[in-house]
Amino acid sequence: MIKVLIWNEYHHETFPGRPQELYPDGMHNAIARGIAAPDLEIRTATLKSDEFQGLSDEALSWADVLVYWAHCRHDDVLDETAHRVARHVRNGLGFVPLHSAHGSKVFRELMGTNCNLRWRNMDEREHLWVVSPRHPVAAGVPAEFALASEEMYGEYFDIPKPEDIVFLGWFKGGNVFRSGLEFTRGYGKIFYFQPGHESCPTYHNPHVLKVISNAVRYCARTAAEPRFNGEFEYGVEPL
Repeated sequence: MIKVLIWNEYHHETFPGRPQELYPDGMHNAIARGIAAPDLEIRTATLKSDEFQGLSDEALSWADVLVYWAHCRHDDVLDETAHRVARHVRNGLGFVPLHSAHGSKVFRELMGTNCNLRWRNMDEREHLWVVSPRHPVAAGVPAEFALASEEMYGEYFDIPKPEDIVFLGWFKGGNVFRSGLEFTRGYGKIFYFQPGHESCPTYHNPHVLKVISNAVRYCARTAAEPRFNGEFEYGVEPL
């Protein structure tokens, strides 16, 4: 059984408007329903869940993989929360940051760059191609598929060189983007996936949900991998 923690700011959906119409109980719950399967035990959390912003050591130690959606409240995530998550990722927690999580404190700490990109805050048609068809995250996903409405993210995306590029996106306005990327930090596997603007029905799309489902299974730590919860003491001789 893979233990999945889905975290969401849960901000846009709490106000009247398009996000609330699309996701009346939050994007985290839409994703949870969309990837539900017998081999996944899923919990959800939000920025206001508890004093640890839903990302306590206990919650992160429980999880095998963290799915993380964020957009406009990056600064509200405490530095200690971001450091805690990054530490758990380095120590084996799988990490699947979605859409604007590229600008989160956690993702920037793990990448070591500012992670800036080009963007347009308007709905555009996006066409996605699988460019690494043998990658496990691409399993069962069509060679290409389109999203009628998405927020444009375009190159240059200021990140370190990824270990693999699984999806490329092209937007109606002409921009292209590395939309599905694999990284490893310490013991933790990371898969960043770009689609998911809050005013678009992206998390109702079966292909998008299949990608997230595959990424959860690919990034999740296994029983054979470390569940180390502290920091390594460099320079200490092993017994």
